[in-house]
Amino acid sequence: MLLDEILAGLTPSEVDEAIGLIRNIRDSGVTIVMIEHVMRAVMALCEHVLVINYGQRIADGTPAEVIKHPEVISAYLGEEHAA
Repeated sequence: MLLDEILAGLTPSEVDEAIGLIRNIRDSGVTIVMIEHVMRAVMALCEHVLVINYGQRIADGTPAEVIKHPEVISAYLGEEHAA
């Protein structure tokens, strides 16, 4: 299943509900490819993350690995998350 920014514009409670729905679908055996900027959803749902910035791959790995990558921090999270 391909999900492209489906969480954009949702309230926090709607995001929580959507995460639960996506998790149930994933756990039923369906492979899900997500394009998403809501980081808490990415962290909660993904086993593997590929980060692209201006069409170039800048990082890939587990969510815990990519969230620490300097280019990911700079491009998507902001320097305040560097610590």
